[in-house]
Amino acid sequence: MDITLIKTFLEVAASGSFVSASERLFVTQSAVSLRIQRLEDSLGRPLFTRSKSGAELTAAGREFESYALSLIRIWAEARQKVAIPEGYRKSLTIGAQYSLWPRVGFRWIDRLRETMPDLNLRAELGMPDRLTRFMTEGMVHVALLYTPQLRPGFTAHKVMEDELVLVAPWPEPTMDLKGRYLFIDWGPEFVQAHSIELPELTNPGLTFSLGALAIKFILSRNYAAYLPARFVKRYIDSGELHLVPDAPLFPYPFWAVWREDLDEEVAKTAQSALAFVTANLDAEQETVLGQLRKISKSQTVGVLGDG
Repeated sequence: MDITLIKTFLEVAASGSFVSASERLFVTQSAVSLRIQRLEDSLGRPLFTRSKSGAELTAAGREFESYALSLIRIWAEARQKVAIPEGYRKSLTIGAQYSLWPRVGFRWIDRLRETMPDLNLRAELGMPDRLTRFMTEGMVHVALLYTPQLRPGFTAHKVMEDELVLVAPWPEPTMDLKGRYLFIDWGPEFVQAHSIELPELTNPGLTFSLGALAIKFILSRNYAAYLPARFVKRYIDSGELHLVPDAPLFPYPFWAVWREDLDEEVAKTAQSALAFVTANLDAEQETVLGQLRKISKSQTVGVLGDG
């Protein structure tokens, strides 16, 4: 059985669309159609009902889906077993969005290397769609995501609240940021709350969907922006960034999505290591929020959208 055909089938099943599947797999729609046709020819049954609105699994397709997931899992396990270097017993691949690697993912790996030195580790970077696809295929065992996408065989646990705070690269900033504000799109909830609380800054003419990667831009071009408190702490400590007094914060949770078939010993060790890391992060984040309360007029910090 061609694993590429199985991966394509699962992507169409998850997205409900040949077009969406082609975009996620970075191939043409005709290539997706050809792969599904080959798979259907091999099985002797139609797997999807095609229509203008998309592609829906047939009864045969629904029955085949669980087998497809098993085939992908077995293939991934076999490949990883063969690839484990000498001197290591087991393997774990961690995926995370860019903003979640600094001070979370990297520390998690440090802790895992301390507590389970014979664990072979691999790190993957990507947006939710890519990491979810890798998890479905068994290439990633656990992923840190702001917007988790659950699939059969996945479980998601909230890790912590990332508190988004408003920072600027110049000393003593104020809320008067006209012409010097970069709007970072942290998702629909943030956009809505921002438009309610800070309407004058909602359409500044400059919007990024790059998350914490935008920090390189604001530092070099003198813009203010909302970024995770735990991410900017070291920049605040070094004096490169400054908290904006009286600016409301925005709670932005992130999640750990786990494959349910992950080796039990590895899963327990990884969960314990992540809990250790986030306990320290909570303390660091609270330090930043304490500084923000101290410099704000009322000695309190509002929540974006609650006012």
